[in-house]
Amino acid sequence: MQTMQALAERISRISVSSTMKVAADADKLRREGKDVVDFGAGEPDFPTPQNIKQAAIDAINQNFTKYTNTGGTEELKQAICDSHAKNYGTAYNTKECIVTVGGKHAIFGLTQALLDPGDECIIPVPYWVTYKDVVNFAGGKCVFVDTDENQGFDLKASMVERAITPKTKMIILNSPSNPSGAVFDRAELNKIIAVAKDRGIWVITDECYDRFLYDGEPYSLATPALKDTVIVAGSLSKTYAMTGWRIGFVLGPAAVVAGIGKLQSHSTSNPTSIAQKAAVEALRGPQESVGVMLAEYKKRRDYVIARLKAMPGVTVQVPQGAFYAYPNVSAAYKNGIANSLQFSEKLLAEALVAVVPGEAFGTNEHVRISYATSMKELERGLDRLQHFIAARV
Repeated sequence: MQTMQALAERISRISVSSTMKVAADADKLRREGKDVVDFGAGEPDFPTPQNIKQAAIDAINQNFTKYTNTGGTEELKQAICDSHAKNYGTAYNTKECIVTVGGKHAIFGLTQALLDPGDECIIPVPYWVTYKDVVNFAGGKCVFVDTDENQGFDLKASMVERAITPKTKMIILNSPSNPSGAVFDRAELNKIIAVAKDRGIWVITDECYDRFLYDGEPYSLATPALKDTVIVAGSLSKTYAMTGWRIGFVLGPAAVVAGIGKLQSHSTSNPTSIAQKAAVEALRGPQESVGVMLAEYKKRRDYVIARLKAMPGVTVQVPQGAFYAYPNVSAAYKNGIANSLQFSEKLLAEALVAVVPGEAFGTNEHVRISYATSMKELERGLDRLQHFIAARV
C-alpha cells in the first residue's frame, strides 16, 4: 500500500485562525445544548441594513448571477473610489482598485504580490491574527514591534525605525486596532510613512475599522501624494454589518492591483456578483446605520470597561476604536493556568464564556473580548467572567 505524501511545506508555515477556532469550539458546545456566551466573534450583531439586502434581492431577480470581471465590476470599483474620496480626500481610479473576497483576502493578496522569500514585514504587537500567517505563507519574515499596554498600546515612529533593516519591504498598520482598540497618533503615523517613503518600503493600512472611531473624525493614511508608498486594504464587513457577504478591496498602484488580479484569476475568480450589487448600495445609499452602530458600541464599551476594571487583578486600556476590549488577566494565571490559551480554554469549559486568547495576537497576558453583542449577553458573560477570575485571584 502506497504511503500518503506529506503536505506541502508552505502549509506548515501557517496555523488555523484562532478566532475561527474559538467560534467553532463555541458552536460545538451550543450544538451540545450548552448555554455559551460568545465574546469571540469579531462581527457586528446588527443585521445588514434593509436597503443593502434589497439590492441583493433585486440583483437575483434581475439575474445578475453570472461571472463578473475578476477584480470586480466597474460599478463597484467606482463606488469604492468615490466613497474613499468623499470620506478621506483621496483620488483613486478604477485601475487602482480591486474588489476582494473580504478584507482578509485583500491582506493575503497584498502579501503574496509584494513579498519575496526573506523579505521582512514590520508588524506592531498586538496584531490581528492573520498578518503573521500570511507573511509566513509568502515566505517573508515577520519583525514584531512590541507596544506597551501602559501607554495605551501606542506606536511610535522611533520604535518602527529601529526595526527597519535593508530587508524591510513592508509595514502593516491597523488603526483602530484589532485586538486592542488602540488608535495610533496621527503625527507618529505620518513620521512612519515619511521614513517608509524615503526608504522605498510599502505601508499597508488596514482600514477594516476606519469608521468606528469614538473620538474625533475618521481618517486614512492614504493621500494622492503617497500612492507609491501607502496601500489601502479595506472591507465592508464591519462598517455595514456585511461579514458574510465577503466584500473587501485594495486601493493602490495600478501595477500592484494588476498583480493581485492575476492571483485572483487563478484562485477565487470574481467576488460574488450578488454581493457586489449589495456593496454598491452600501457605499452609495444611506449611511445612518454606521452612526447608529457606533453609538451603541460606545455605550457597550463604557459598560464593559467599567465591569472589567472592577474585577480583581484585571487591568484594561480604554479602546478608542473598533469593538474589542483587551484586558490583562494574568493575575488569574494559577491553579493549572499558565498562559492566555489555558485561561481561555478553562473559561470556556467551566464558565461557558468564549474569548480569544492573547497568544493569537502576540501577547500572553491578555484575552480579546468582543462587545459586538447585546447588553444582555455582555452582562451574563461578564458576570461569569468575574466569578471565574475572583475564584483564582
